[in-house]
Parts: sequence; structure tokens; C-alpha cells
Amino acid sequence: MKETIVLYPTPAMGHLVSIVELSKLILHHYPHQFSVTILLTTGLLDTPATTSYTNRISQTHPSIVFHRFPPLCNPPSLEPTPNYSLTAIAFEFIRLNNPNVLQALQTISETSIIRAFIIDFFCTSALHVASNLSIPTYYFFTSGAAALAAFLYFPTIHAQTTQSFKGLATTDLHFPGLPPIRASRLPEPVLDRADKAYLDFLYFTAHLPKAKGIIVNTFELLEPTAIKAVTSGLCVPDAPTPPVYYIGPLIADPDDRTGEGGHAGAHECLSWLDTQPSQSVVFLCFGSQGTFSVAQMKEIASGLEKSGQRFLWVVRSPPVEDHIKHFFEPENPDLDLLLPEGFLARIKGRGLVVKSWAPQVEVLNHDSVGGFVTHCGWNSVLEAVCAGVPMVAWPLYAEQHMNKAVLVEDLKLAMPIEQSEDGFVSSAEVETRLRALMASSEGKESRQRSREMKEKAWVAWSDGGSSLVAFSKLTEIWRQG
Repeated sequence: MKETIVLYPTPAMGHLVSIVELSKLILHHYPHQFSVTILLTTGLLDTPATTSYTNRISQTHPSIVFHRFPPLCNPPSLEPTPNYSLTAIAFEFIRLNNPNVLQALQTISETSIIRAFIIDFFCTSALHVASNLSIPTYYFFTSGAAALAAFLYFPTIHAQTTQSFKGLATTDLHFPGLPPIRASRLPEPVLDRADKAYLDFLYFTAHLPKAKGIIVNTFELLEPTAIKAVTSGLCVPDAPTPPVYYIGPLIADPDDRTGEGGHAGAHECLSWLDTQPSQSVVFLCFGSQGTFSVAQMKEIASGLEKSGQRFLWVVRSPPVEDHIKHFFEPENPDLDLLLPEGFLARIKGRGLVVKSWAPQVEVLNHDSVGGFVTHCGWNSVLEAVCAGVPMVAWPLYAEQHMNKAVLVEDLKLAMPIEQSEDGFVSSAEVETRLRALMASSEGKESRQRSREMKEKAWVAWSDGGSSLVAFSKLTEIWRQG
């Protein structure tokens, strides 16, 4: 029988891209030993962007097989309640797909030996499904070692208080291997103990040590402090920490996402960058779900204009009350309504605003780009690191505040944006940070450190590099069965 690796991602774009890159890595090194199948839910979490992406991967990488589950007969309601948020609904949707996971694993096992089942952190509910079939199950952690350290330690933090973290706004929490994190800056699912999502998150983190191993998209020279904390057992004080394999950086292949969603701005922005001086442009992009109010966008625009810096800014539509519509429907932001009157005319030549999406990897690697204002999503962080581009850290959601703390305080690869408690940033702060990044001695030092880290990223996957060694150890286990 042939041998196969089965992967099960959360179908959000950032998680899906990372799983695909891991699949490509496995097939690149073992094209004749392993086949790869990626399990995908159908329904609630599908978006035009993810559907377009998986269709493109199927065409360009036919050796990656997508196994789509049938739709659920009774999917959860999309109407959130005070104690049942949209996040909790998404977690419930994934849990309700467990029978589909079981059916898929049993079907695949009829013709193949499953050497490993690799699940996303948010797919933890499938862990016992594979365990009952005696299939070795691993986590693929799509963020970095700092977030892993915090998540492993979260059950300990949970036991230290009975209050909701959103009520501990000024309290600093201490996770092994991380700078102090303000309680209110934790990922949204854990802020309110009354929300079902909190219990789900606690369940996920408590089960991390129960896997055969944890695969992490980072590399040792990028996050040595957090990795040391995990390795020494500080993050799971009452149980053994499973083997952890740091095999990053895995970043998106630009060819797989070119023209995502049909956005014409992709080629426009690259052509515009060709006309700009070397290292002169600040790139502002906040991920597939990073949105701002109209008031915040106007502040950003004002700060950009006053800074005098050249810039490329990706603008998404502001959030609306109908969160479901915003998440699932293609957007077409009206720049004339969202930006200050006359802004586009005044910055013409010095700045460019594109709608919704830009080819981020290609932009970051363009010679004209000298800085990156980012939400600190882990894929974006790795893409900037691999391009050697210094960052301004503007976290918005999920574990991004943790990533910011490490980037700013430990690695000094980023400058912080100062945010009010509700996350708002003034135009003066935008202006100050952009000037500091592009024209100060501190920015120059950050740029030099970023170039040095870029070299370390490539060393990780060279002969004898830490990521190649870790990947070889992992796959040797699979090959031995």
C-alpha cells in the first residue's frame, strides 16, 4: 500500500496557505514515498478567496489532493448571541465535521497507510478521531514559537484567575519566553469567559501536549527565547512537552496567489514600484481580515500625507454590522468615500492606494520597498523577514499583539505603533512612525537587523540548517512507520 500524509487546516486563508506550503515541502523532498491529501470543510467558512486559491492549487499542483467534505445536514446557526460569538460558531462548525473526518480517514486508509495526520490548532476536536484509529497525529502551528509558548501555558494562566481577561485591562500577564502581555491584548476568543469560544480555546490549548508532535512555522535563530522556554518545559509545567519541530520559514508562493480575487491592482502596484527610488516606499497592508473604520482610514491617510514618505497602501472596505456579509462577499471599497477629499490627487506620484489586495511577497521583495506597516499576522511577519524589510507593528486581532511584543522588544525588527485602549491610532502617530522608520538612525538600525535576519532565514534551510535538520528528523519518523 502507498504511504500518505493527511492534513486538516482551518480553512481561513492564512492557515490554508501555510498547510499548502507544508504539503509542497513534503512532496518536494519525498515525491515518490508520500502522497498528500488536504481535508477541507464545505459551507460555513468558504470564501471567494479561499475557493479561488484552492482551485488554483489544484491546477498548478495536481499532486496535492483536496478532499472536500459533504455539507453538514444541520450546520450551526450564523446568528451570534451574547455568549455564543461568531468565533464560537466557527469552532462548533469544525467540531460538527468530526464524522466527515472519520469517514475520510477510514476511506483513505483502505488504499493507503496514513503515516501522519497533521491538524490545525483550531481542528483539535479531530485529535481523538485519529487517535481512536491509531493514526499518529501532529499539530501544525501556523504562528510562531512565541504564540506557541503562550498557548501551551494558557491553561496555567486560566487557573490563576476566575475573572474575564477583558476586565483586567491594565494587568500584565507573564508567559514563559515572552515579554509581558496586557490581558486585554490576548486573542479575542479568550477575553470573555462567558463566551463558548473561551472554553473551546481552553480545550484546544490543553490538548496541545497530547499530540505526537508539534510542527511550527518558524526557525530557531528568529525566536530563540521562546523556543528555549518551550524546550525547557516551562510552558507545560505539569506534563511532558511533546517534540516540537521548527521547520520555517514557509511562505506563500507568489505564483499561487497572483491576481487573487481578480484584483487588477496587482500588476498596477508592481509597475508603479518600478518607477520609485530604491528602498524609498513604505508598504501598508493589514491581512485578509484587517479592516478599519472610516475615521481610522482618514487618520491613516492624513498621517501618510503629512509624513512626506512614499507609500503603497492596500485599503479594504470598513467593517459593517453584517459581519457575515463582510466576511463572505467580494469587496470593492469606494476610495472617494473612505479617504479625505482630494487625497488621491494630492499624493499622486508619491503614493499609490490599491483596493483590497496586493501581491505581498512580490511587493516586499521589490527593490523600491524599504518598510512595512503590518498587522503582525505570522505569515506577513515571515514574508517581511525573508525579504529583509523592517516593520512598523500595528496588531489588530488574534495573537498579533504577542507577535508585536517579540518583534519590538526582543528582536528589534519592528517599531511599535502607539494605540489607544480601543486600538485607535492618530494621524500624528502614523506620521511620526513612518518618518522614524524611513529617515531616523533607529530605522537604519532596524533595517540592518532585518537584512541580517533575512540571511539567517535562508541559513535555516541550507545544508545543516536548523529547519532542514528538524524536518529530516520528523520525516524520518514517518518513513520508519
